Amino acid sequence: MNPRAVIAEDEPILRSQLKAKLKKLWPELEIVAEAGDGRTVLRAVTDLQPHLAFLDIRMPELTGIEVAHELARLEHQSCHLVFVTAFDQYAVDAFEAGAIDYLLKPYSDARLKTTIERLRERLESSEPQPTQDLQALVEKFKQSLKPEGERLKIGRAHV
Repeated sequence: MNPRAVIAEDEPILRSQLKAKLKKLWPELEIVAEAGDGRTVLRAVTDLQPHLAFLDIRMPELTGIEVAHELARLEHQSCHLVFVTAFDQYAVDAFEAGAIDYLLKPYSDARLKTTIERLRERLESSEPQPTQDLQALVEKFKQSLKPEGERLKIGRAHV
């Protein structure tokens, strides 16, 4: 499955440039949503469950840092965050909020490519293994079958 991403940038031209560069350098990446403000990107991430979010720091409604904190509060750790901004003073806050990378505008194609490589490695290392998926499915199935406080009996074994 191809990785999915959202882009949050309140400047339409910069948003288009980032999208074009991502398409050029990472053609299999699917941009599933674009947003010009923090509330819209927060809704897009919670609704669409992308693997990645490219966040501007200063946006209307919510800042990129506030979006990152809200995602952490909602336990959306599966969405990797990259901040793309002209403001270097927020880097520590961004990494404390769980950022994978911090791109300073204007960034070069080479710097974006480094970020993409870092994201690819992170996505590959966080892909669930088939046995993990199967175990999670079995556990979910067991929980759905047993009433509160009872054990599911399979043969002589108690689960």
